[in-house]
Amino acid sequence: MQNSGSVGVIVVANTGEAIHDMNCQNTECSTVLNIPATMVPYDERIMTFARQGGLVNVKFQTTQSDNFYLAIDRKGRLQEMGWLLYPNFNFFTWQAEGMSFLADLEDQIAQPSDVVINVFNRTRMQGENGAFAGNVKLPWDGQRIAFSKLTLDLQLQCPSTTDRTCAEWDHTVHLFVCCDDSALCGMELGRWISPYRRKMGRWLTDATHLIPLLTNKRCNFTMKHPPWTDPWFPVLNLRFSEPSDWLRAQHGAGGLYPDQIEPIFVGSETFDRTYNTKFPPYLFAVPGGVQRVTIYALITGHGSDNNNCAEFCVTAHNFLINEANLNSRVFTNAGTAQGCAHRVKFGVEPNQHGTWLYGRNGWCPGENILPWVVDITDQIQLDGQENHIRYYGQFNNSDPNPTSNPGNIIISAYMVYWKEHGSAYAPRNFRQLSPGLLS
Repeated sequence: MQNSGSVGVIVVANTGEAIHDMNCQNTECSTVLNIPATMVPYDERIMTFARQGGLVNVKFQTTQSDNFYLAIDRKGRLQEMGWLLYPNFNFFTWQAEGMSFLADLEDQIAQPSDVVINVFNRTRMQGENGAFAGNVKLPWDGQRIAFSKLTLDLQLQCPSTTDRTCAEWDHTVHLFVCCDDSALCGMELGRWISPYRRKMGRWLTDATHLIPLLTNKRCNFTMKHPPWTDPWFPVLNLRFSEPSDWLRAQHGAGGLYPDQIEPIFVGSETFDRTYNTKFPPYLFAVPGGVQRVTIYALITGHGSDNNNCAEFCVTAHNFLINEANLNSRVFTNAGTAQGCAHRVKFGVEPNQHGTWLYGRNGWCPGENILPWVVDITDQIQLDGQENHIRYYGQFNNSDPNPTSNPGNIIISAYMVYWKEHGSAYAPRNFRQLSPGLLS
C-alpha cells in the first residue's frame, strides 16, 4: 500500500475480536516502511459511515507514554520492570512471570547441594580474554568426578544495580573448560545469550552429560562473548549432587554414570550451500561395558541473509544413525512475533530493549541454551561393530542456499557413553577438534 501512494494505513479488527500486534513475516521484515500504520477495534458507526462514502478524518501522532515502572516480587523486593516497548498490559504480565520464575529458581537453589564450587564471582568479562578462572579445584575421587549430576548456575550481572548500566544487544556467551592437554581441552561446557540491558536473569542448566569433560581434579574455565561488547560480570557456580555412594545405594549395579565423552560435531559454520559439507560422517565403535549412549547438542543460529537466516528463520537439524534412524529437531519458534516473550515463564528475561519478543533460531535473548539430548542406545550396535552418525542442517527441507549475507550455525555436539557405577574408567584418544565458536 505504501507503493500505491497511501499516506497511512488503518487495519480494522474483525467484529468482536480484539486488536493485536501487527508484524512482518520472512522477507517482509526487510522492507522499510515510511508511512504510519495502526490497528483499531471494529466500530459499526464508523464502518457504516465509511461504506456510505463519508470521509473519515484520521490523525496520526506520537504520544509519549510512561516507561519506568517498579514491581514488588513475592519475596518483598523492589524490582525494575524494564522497557515497555509499547503501551500494552502484556509487559506487566511478562514481568510477573519473570519474577515468579526467578523466585522459584531461588527456592530451588536454597535446597542444599552436596558441593557448590564457585568459578566466577562478578569477574569482569570483556575483551579477547573474557573472564578466566584458573586451577579451580573440583570434587575428585582419584579417577573421576565424585558426583553423578552437574548443574551450571549462572547470573550475568551489570556494573551497578540498575538496568541502564547493563550491556546493550544480545550476544552469545560461551563457557569453555580445560583440565589437561588432551583433545578435550577447550570444549564448550555451556552457552547462554546475554539480555539486552536487563539485570535480573539467573539460569540453571543441567550439564550432567558433560561431566566427562572434567578430566582432572583442577581445571581452567573461560567465559567469553564478542570482545568488542560492553562488559558483563558473571557469577558462576558448579553445583554437584548425587554422589557416587548415593548412586550406588539408590540403584545398585544399575546406576549409570556419564563415563566417557567424544566431541563429534563442533564449530561455527556459515549456513550456506556448503554448510553440510563441513561435517563428515562420524565413525565410532562403542567401548565395552557401555549401557547407554546419548548425543548432547547445543545448536543456535545467528546472522541474517535474504531468508532472515540464521537468526529468524526456521531450521531443522538432523542426526542420521547408521543410515536407518533419523533424529530431528526443528526450531519452529524462529521468526514468531512473540516467541521469546512466551518463554519468559521458562527463564527469558522480560521487557528487554530491542526486539526481544521475537522468536529466534534455537535461542532467545536473556536465556540459557537448553541442550538437545537424544538417546541412541537402541539405534546402534553395542558389540564393538562400527557405527556412523551423519549430521546435516536444513532450511525449507533442503540444503541452505542464500543469495546474500549468509548467517552461521554454532554447534557443539557430543557423544556420551554411560556405564554402571563402579565400572573401570578407561580414557580414550580423540581426534583434535578446535572449538572456534565465538560469534
